[in-house]
Amino acid sequence: MKKNDKSMDKYRILPGKPVDLKKLDPNDSSNFGGDKKEGKEELLKLNKKLEGLQELLYAEQKRKFLVVLQAMDTGGKDGVIRHVFEGVNPQGVRVASFKTPTAIELAHDYLWRIHQQAPARGEIVIFNRSHYEDVLVVRVHELVPREVWSRRYDQINAFEKQLTEEGTTILKFFLHIDKDEQKARLEARRDDPEKRWKFNVDDLKERKLWDEYVRAYEEAISRTSTEWAPWYVVPANKKWYRNLVVASAIIDKLEGLKMAFPEADFDPKKVKVD
Repeated sequence: MKKNDKSMDKYRILPGKPVDLKKLDPNDSSNFGGDKKEGKEELLKLNKKLEGLQELLYAEQKRKFLVVLQAMDTGGKDGVIRHVFEGVNPQGVRVASFKTPTAIELAHDYLWRIHQQAPARGEIVIFNRSHYEDVLVVRVHELVPREVWSRRYDQINAFEKQLTEEGTTILKFFLHIDKDEQKARLEARRDDPEKRWKFNVDDLKERKLWDEYVRAYEEAISRTSTEWAPWYVVPANKKWYRNLVVASAIIDKLEGLKMAFPEADFDPKKVKVD
């Protein structure tokens, strides 16, 4: 499959730009020609490239890399993790999932549990949901007053800037599906015995709040897409294309870091292996 000359930057949200998800097509696949079969073949090539870049990041032990995944229910976060990071060395890649906060976590500020999962040098960490739940779920369900969640955008920007100033590269992806696609995916989970374990009746309650979540996502993405921690709104109705967009953006960023394997602290010509 031939990749078009356009970069994934078309999906990047510029700082301060208003976001209207209704105007962003979740079925878009314009950056790659070809079909689903060719898309999967292209992803295999990207997997190999990512595998090499991840090994280089781990060997260099200088930089940290954070990938944030957010989506509506059934948006494909698990699928991205499974397909984009296939083949990478698990020694240097870790997934952090954030469920309902525990009593201990609630006793601290909302970023406390997040900071503990931030990547170490040489590590790629993938956030499956993240600190953004505190301006999404918390906002939609009115778990705290507006005056509390509304000041969190600036706090999150400051937190992410601190991470980047300490050597972390951050990419954030909103996997954009439409309501019809979510319906089809929920029905597939309900009807397939091998997928039924993923079906949660509570997801239907959240689905009724679709419009409220759209507004929450639009403001969160607009307010927190920065030069140091950009958001990408990824068309995600087509799973194969979703994976290509995320993989391409990550690889482009890793290649831009200009990493190098560390120099040996010995003269290999003088070392004899018996």
